[in-house]
Amino acid sequence: MASEHSPLAQFEIKRLVEMNVGGLDVSFTNASLFMVIAIAAITLFLTWSMRGRAMVPGRMQSMAEISYEFIANMIKDNVGSDGRKYFPFIFTLFMFVLFCNLLGMIPYTFTVTSQIIVTFALAALVFIGVTLIGIFKHGFKFLTFFVPSGVPVVLLVILVPIEIISYFVRPISLSVRLFANMLAGHTLLKVFGGFVVSLGIYLGWLPLGFIVVLTGLEFLVAFLQAYVFAILSCLYLNDALHLHH
Repeated sequence: MASEHSPLAQFEIKRLVEMNVGGLDVSFTNASLFMVIAIAAITLFLTWSMRGRAMVPGRMQSMAEISYEFIANMIKDNVGSDGRKYFPFIFTLFMFVLFCNLLGMIPYTFTVTSQIIVTFALAALVFIGVTLIGIFKHGFKFLTFFVPSGVPVVLLVILVPIEIISYFVRPISLSVRLFANMLAGHTLLKVFGGFVVSLGIYLGWLPLGFIVVLTGLEFLVAFLQAYVFAILSCLYLNDALHLHH
């Protein structure tokens, strides 16, 4: 267990309501709580912002419409017209990751996306989903995705295993990228916060300045990581639908 003053203490999962079903620990934890809060915040934001549906949108409605158009254009540019039916999933994925990232920026909250099990579960959901879509649409032809076109047959013995490995590494790279960025950023903020306290009022201004800059950078990273997660999901979906190689 991490020390209370350790930079890693903020990532500790704590049981809030202990539950056990058939010998399986299904306790409601701080991670569960902030995932529920993220879902509630997204629902409230979208419902509240679109309640009036004004012809001249206000700030909240504009933010909701920009979010909608942003994801719609992302799918159109990276998947094409075939991807429109998957808009609800990509939009939900983007908003969930974004709100989890942003909630983690509030002091004394918990950053859900700093947990590898959470990011891997999301990445595995994307990976399994797009793979099933590819199989259902193309059948056995989906296996041609692992065979590079225009390559001499003798090289296929080497390239096909490489393609298969790179394909199955996708959920790992997708999850680790999000997890590592959120973990590193929040750890760095905690470290500099410790410097501010230890150096006192006279020397603590320099690390405090770094914290201000890093906080702004972390807000940018929070959005960029949600964007990267969504756009890579679109690219994987495009591969499954069109077998581009």
